[in-house]
Amino acid sequence: MTLVLLDSFAQLRLAQDRVPECEQLLEELGQLRSRAKQFRPSWYEMATYPTLIKLQQLKENWPEALSCSETGGALADARRDPILGVLFRVLQADALLALDRVESAAKVIAEASDMSAGAPIATLAELERVKGKALAKLGSHDEARRNFERAVRMLSVVGHVQARETASVDYAAAINGGELSSGNIGGAGGFQEAESLFVLASNAELFAREAYATLQAEGYARCCALWVTRNGRPLELLLNHGWTRTQALNEARRASDAKRWALGSLGERSFFMVAEAADGLPAHNGLTTFRHLVELAAQLEAFREDERCRSSLFPADTPANREDGIYVAAQTVENFAMAKRIASSKATVLLSGDTGTGKEVLARAIHRHSNRRDKAFLPFNCQAVPRDMLDSQLFGHRRGAFTGAQENFQGIIRAAAGGTLFLDEIAELALDVQPKLLRFLESGEIHPLGESRPLTVDVRVISATNAPLEQYVSEGRFREDLYYRLNVVRFRMPPLRERREEIPPLVHQFLQRYAQEENKGRLRLAEETLEYLLLYPWPGNVRQLANEVRRLVSIADANATLRPEHLSPEILAARRTVPASPPAGAPTLAEGHLSVNLDQPLGLAVAELERAIINRALGASGGRVEYAARTLKISRKGLFLKRRRLGVKGAA
Repeated sequence: MTLVLLDSFAQLRLAQDRVPECEQLLEELGQLRSRAKQFRPSWYEMATYPTLIKLQQLKENWPEALSCSETGGALADARRDPILGVLFRVLQADALLALDRVESAAKVIAEASDMSAGAPIATLAELERVKGKALAKLGSHDEARRNFERAVRMLSVVGHVQARETASVDYAAAINGGELSSGNIGGAGGFQEAESLFVLASNAELFAREAYATLQAEGYARCCALWVTRNGRPLELLLNHGWTRTQALNEARRASDAKRWALGSLGERSFFMVAEAADGLPAHNGLTTFRHLVELAAQLEAFREDERCRSSLFPADTPANREDGIYVAAQTVENFAMAKRIASSKATVLLSGDTGTGKEVLARAIHRHSNRRDKAFLPFNCQAVPRDMLDSQLFGHRRGAFTGAQENFQGIIRAAAGGTLFLDEIAELALDVQPKLLRFLESGEIHPLGESRPLTVDVRVISATNAPLEQYVSEGRFREDLYYRLNVVRFRMPPLRERREEIPPLVHQFLQRYAQEENKGRLRLAEETLEYLLLYPWPGNVRQLANEVRRLVSIADANATLRPEHLSPEILAARRTVPASPPAGAPTLAEGHLSVNLDQPLGLAVAELERAIINRALGASGGRVEYAARTLKISRKGLFLKRRRLGVKGAA
């Protein structure tokens, strides 16, 4: 940390042209580095070299600048750090060009270009600057101009004022004999250099300005305008060419989606461009081709961002089929795929699984994809009706068939004629009603109470249960023949604790739905809150999760961020942070074992494990740090840093 602070002060003094003070600070840095020669140079030590190199450049001590940049590049390569490797090669090329070793500089620039993927924009801009200097020395002034101007645009967007001024001065010296003019900066791109769009697409503003500059330079557009919008506020015109400001604003406001180029978003800002082709077929063709290239670069960056989100713990997108529900886990994906395949079959379906796992959602999906989708889907809970009324409710009755039957009633089965009947809690069906249901499933006939003849009804039956039907059959509580008749196609809906990857998209869906219902605006969920939801076992499954999110929404303020303290007490209590020390009766540390409670954050468990191993190594070495470090296969410095971070004072 001392190295970083000294380097920061040295950079500040260098920017203020206080060279002697900068030299003094860098001398202190060198002394600190020399004291730690026995250790492998850390990233912090390497990161201090650029300041030393820039000081030598300011003093025009180019041989020393070259030597330091070569040393820094070798250290970066040894540590396999391509980001610092690119930076040191840029500085090395700068020194080589100052020494008129242009061919050597070109080789170094080529190496830097090959390893520049993923480098910060400021480093890429510096690379463009040295490319421009090299091309100018080789006599390619047009290409050099493009590189210089791209460097200036990049540094302007990221706000590196001093680096931008350096690039502008180098530009003027290389192209204009040392004279600066405002007309030199900001307007060339070169269509053959449009590959830079793909490199810069991660920064929407830089991408938009680069696209505008390239289009203007190629001359395909008679008029063009670049603007930005901020969360629906009036648009702000950034650049325009060929139109007056008023005309450009009017064109931007009335541009249709077909004519408006969407160039991406950065935070709350979205960038757009509109262009009018110059006269002639070549200009029209060139404009169309360039727009396709720009859209392709934007789409590629969107795919990259999507991939980054998908690889994170909590993906930003909601992988949902809005019609059938959310299914991400392998077993639920397989269930819904099978549901679509058997949807148009007449076979009966049995759904099993805990309560609240989404059995009715799957049943509705089967109905929706069947040839009965235009008819009724009728759910019926066999447990919700008194047993002595189940026969009448299912099969219907005539008026006067029994005491209290004052009207004709067609029954649930006839009400679902032509459609799908979903019998939930089928295990609770009374034994005296089961034979009539079996006959209906086998022949399609029902016999309502009070009717003299049976009736034929065409209904697809899907049943569901959270009870062990096989056990009920063996105990005589459910007819075996009815069980086999229902169990033609079987689905098992896994509990939510077995498909935790579906929790984030489910929470996102419920949060949006309930916030809209209660006019709570845009509610957000803190990542720590989502961690609690992910780790909770959810005995009530999806239904319990939905109720918990509804509760969170109901107690939240509009546009609030939902924190862990807003969760139900049982969810908070389920994730207790327990120290990783061994419980009573567990193997002791002296025996070479450590019992770790798994119900705690990963960081705490790892820290406690490291602390225990270090204590054991120090104890075995009698407190001798060098011996303990060799035992642990780390350096003395590494052991020192770990002890300081973990609070290990001495041997235990």
